[in-house]
Amino acid sequence: MRNAKDAEKTTRTPGAARTTTAARTTARTAAAGLALALAAGIPASPALATESPTAAQPPTAGALDRYYRQPLDWGTCMSSPQDEAGRDLDKAGVLCADVTVPLDYSAPGGRTITVAISRLKATDTRRRIGAILLNNGGPGGPAVDSPPVIRTAMKEVGPRYDIVGFDPRFVGRSTPLDCGWPVSFTWFSAGASRAGFDRQVALSKSLAAKCRATNASVLPHISTRNTARDMDVIRGALGERKISYLGYSYGTYLGTVYTQMFPGRYDRMVLDGAVGPDDYNPRLLKHTVRENEQALSAWAAWAAARHTTYGLGRSRTAVLATIDRVMAKAARAPLTLGTAPEVFRVDDTHIPTLIFMGVADDGDASRHLLAQQVAALSQASKGREAPVPQEFAETLGLLLSGDGSAFGSSQTAIICGDVPAPRDTERYWRDIQRSRGAHPLFGPLTENIGPCAFWDAPREAPTRISHDARVLMVAATGDPRTTYRSTLTLHGRLPGSRLLTLENANRHALYGEYGNACVDDEVNRYLATGRLPERDETCVK
Repeated sequence: MRNAKDAEKTTRTPGAARTTTAARTTARTAAAGLALALAAGIPASPALATESPTAAQPPTAGALDRYYRQPLDWGTCMSSPQDEAGRDLDKAGVLCADVTVPLDYSAPGGRTITVAISRLKATDTRRRIGAILLNNGGPGGPAVDSPPVIRTAMKEVGPRYDIVGFDPRFVGRSTPLDCGWPVSFTWFSAGASRAGFDRQVALSKSLAAKCRATNASVLPHISTRNTARDMDVIRGALGERKISYLGYSYGTYLGTVYTQMFPGRYDRMVLDGAVGPDDYNPRLLKHTVRENEQALSAWAAWAAARHTTYGLGRSRTAVLATIDRVMAKAARAPLTLGTAPEVFRVDDTHIPTLIFMGVADDGDASRHLLAQQVAALSQASKGREAPVPQEFAETLGLLLSGDGSAFGSSQTAIICGDVPAPRDTERYWRDIQRSRGAHPLFGPLTENIGPCAFWDAPREAPTRISHDARVLMVAATGDPRTTYRSTLTLHGRLPGSRLLTLENANRHALYGEYGNACVDDEVNRYLATGRLPERDETCVK
């Protein structure tokens, strides 16, 4: 999953012709951590697929024929002369099209919307395998600009596939959704006091009300199940009997839902950073505290070894104490960072989010960025001028403004439209208070309230797993977003699946991004042959 920053930075959002690894990581990091960063404090529905008793029954196949058989008008990916992402896609040989789908699948003769897709066609046509559909997570992450990046990751097998990116309904280049929020995403801490929590309650309630006021007619139709239906329409419109799939983070949940709703229509499926269906709900972060604290501790040891560079402390304990001091000062009064005209004010509801986003990747480049951020925060906490590196300024700009409102709106609408959240605000406060002793930094973040507490109930029940699925899962043992424990749960629900584990890595999303040859080679072997490993496999960082 991903956050607004990634949506902004990548040509794809996290997506366009060429996205940097860092940009795609953050999207999946924060969105996976902030988005798929939700989880269960409510009794989650046991796994993913029956329609809700009150939901309208789906129409017969004939009623959807015009969607499945629609001709696609392939052409330029540029939406305007200023569309650099589209220009890069064009240069890479990618063509784009819009797929028409019904807003409401129970009323296919009614209002329609469009889903944007892109395609990098197979060049090894003699050995062509088929089409592979991409999802970058989020929810709310676009993938129209991903085909060139994935073609590179696929190495020798890439030319044998039509690589197809798509922006899910109401995301990116598809029919848009923007509730006009003053914030770019909704995963904040409650801070140190009841007053901070009450401000979060008021914010969450206002965000839900703003979406309802501006987009009430479409919100009931924004859900993972409808995105899976759109995926099958894309398959049909492409003329494919079966389609392969690569999904990261939240995209693993979407892929799992597709296997249950359309069990005979997928070929090779890779789920990277897989989330168990029982863990997918508006309180997913709740289950990630241990892994995030382990990742933070590992980062602190890294930063301590570089004290002369960052000045955060000469030991792991000292670095963590620096963060504690920053939090204590921010709880008393907001910290001021940057210099005019670009000045930012952050408090104890923002800092845990920044750190949470920063620990989702254990690569040196990402650790360096987090160290720069904490160093700036430390300087600000001492009342000193705190210059802000450009990338940190971009993150703060999104955190503190509505520049990424469209991303936050669509991400939240999908999550809230999938699984209901508890309505009792005091329940969240009690959970926060119980968590403070053991988890003073991340507890008030992972237990905090969000807009789903004030959202209308989902139209359909969550999907339940009732079919086995022969898929390849990829996971790091220290994944701080979709935790390894969650992946193991899904693996157990799908006995025909195989699990490729990367040991000793605190990293979310691996294939084609982390640079582990063992992981990349195993995934590409599966994509080339269609044969899952005989047993689960393990790679080492």
